This record gives sequence, structure tokens and C-alpha cells, in this order.
Amino acid sequence: MLKSLFSRLKPYLRWVVLGATLFFIAQTLKSHWQEVAALRLRDRGGISIALAFGVTLLAHTWSGWVWGWILREFDQPVSMLWATRVFLKTNVAKYLPGNIWHFYGRIREAADVGMSAVAATASVVLEALLMAASALPLAAFVIPGDRAGWSIAAFIAVLVGVHPRLLDPVLERLERAKLKGSLSDTVPCRMRRYPLRPLLGELGFVGLRGLGFLLVWTAIAPWETTQLPRLFGGFSLAWLLGLVVPGAPGGIGVFEATAVAVLNGEFPAVTVLAAVALYRLISVLTEVSGAGLAVAIEQIVGRFRP
Repeated sequence: MLKSLFSRLKPYLRWVVLGATLFFIAQTLKSHWQEVAALRLRDRGGISIALAFGVTLLAHTWSGWVWGWILREFDQPVSMLWATRVFLKTNVAKYLPGNIWHFYGRIREAADVGMSAVAATASVVLEALLMAASALPLAAFVIPGDRAGWSIAAFIAVLVGVHPRLLDPVLERLERAKLKGSLSDTVPCRMRRYPLRPLLGELGFVGLRGLGFLLVWTAIAPWETTQLPRLFGGFSLAWLLGLVVPGAPGGIGVFEATAVAVLNGEFPAVTVLAAVALYRLISVLTEVSGAGLAVAIEQIVGRFRP
């Protein structure tokens, strides 16, 4: 009975989560809107904003390259340019309700060029898992007390869980289920080796995203070297929750609410609000720009083939 009730309520969960987080942000903004409106960029703040845009766009592009590495780990002969183009093209779909359409778009594009459907599905799941895991060590900087150990434990659990000896049996079961469905994809899907290079690549992605946030902060307010772990940790935790919490397309609301809650104790609320709002704007603009660039390349020079 409880399961049936949950199934009926599940479609509305994302709206509850989004509504609650937006309400929290609205209440905080209401208390500080005059200070936010009075904020101005610091000297050379425009340069910092431009650098933040470039670094964040580079982060999205790099993430597409890493996805290409993951596909190769599953023995898919993919062109890195093709993988990057598809990743950038589909990335904006994560803002659609459901927060899965960017994954669906990548799987569909991979199937269109003859890749294993199991490998394509496994690649997007592994990419999201490694991406989330890469934020855990930095998030430990702002998780209070003994709870920080859970962040490191979760990171270690992911490192163990993506080992081919554990992951390959799961892929085998997926292949058997696919064969039972009488579909044509019969190519065995196996990991070639432990995905160390994709893991390091995702660590680089999270680092680039954090650097972009730091550049936005620099454009608004100064910071001390001793505050750097707190800023990177707060950003990483907020970004991680925006990635994994259901019902928040693109992490909208969850990222902002978490950043305000975590950083507000050490930094002025007005600065945090301005930084997260400006960073969200830059992040969306870079994703739209990346998608536009990918489509333009496709139209001008033709589709890159694996």
C-alpha cells in the first residue's frame, strides 16, 4: 500500500523539492535584497567574469572528452571529437523536467552510430557516478565533525564499486535481459581496465568548476587563502547535491540553497547570494554556448563519426 502511494506521489516529488528550495532562496533574498542590489563588481571584476565563463565552458568541454574515454573503456571505437560534440549538444537537456533527458540523448546518439546500447547506457551511468564521487573529497572540508568520514567512505565505496570484477557481472546480466527481449544488440560489453583515467578526468572537471566559482567570487568580493578550502568545499557539496537530489533539473534551487546554507556562516549572506546567482547565470550561458558550438560544428563540417 505504501509502495503504491509512493508511486502515485513520485511525479510530484520534484516539484516539492524545487518549490522548497526556491522558497528558501526567496526568503533569504527577501532579507538581503537591498544589499544584493547595491553590490557592484570589484576593480577588474569584468576580467574575472570573463575568465569564469571561459573556465566553465572548458569544464563542460573537458567533461565531454572524459565521456569519450569512458566509452573507450567499454571497447567502443569512439572519436573524442564526436563524444565531446554529443555531450555538449545534449547537456542543456538536463534542465528539462525529469533530469534524465541529457542521458537519453547521449544513449540515442550512440545507438544511431551503431554502438552497443548496453555500453552506451553504462557509460552515462558511470560518468555521472564518477562525476559525483569526484566532489566527495572536497565536500569533506565543509561537512561537520565525524560526518566528514562518511564522505570519504562513500568515495572509497565508489572506487571499489566501479572495479571491472564487480561491474562486469552487472553488465552481463543487462546483456542477458536484453537478449531475452529479443533485441539485436548482442555485442559483449566489458570494461577493458579499471577506469582510473576517467576518474582523474572527472576530478579535473570538478576542479575546473570550482575554479570558475572562485573566479566569480573574486569578481564580487575578496577572499583569504585560509578560506579557500571552505569555498571549494562549499561549492563541491552544493554542486554534488544539485547533481544527485531528484526533482531539481540541472540542480536549480538545490545548488543555490545548499551554497547559501553552507557558506553563510563564514561569509556575508549578500556575497553568497550574489555569487551563486551570478555563477548559475554563467553556467547556463556556457552550456547553451557549448550546445550552440556543437550544433554549428555539426552543420559546418558534418557529423563526427566514431
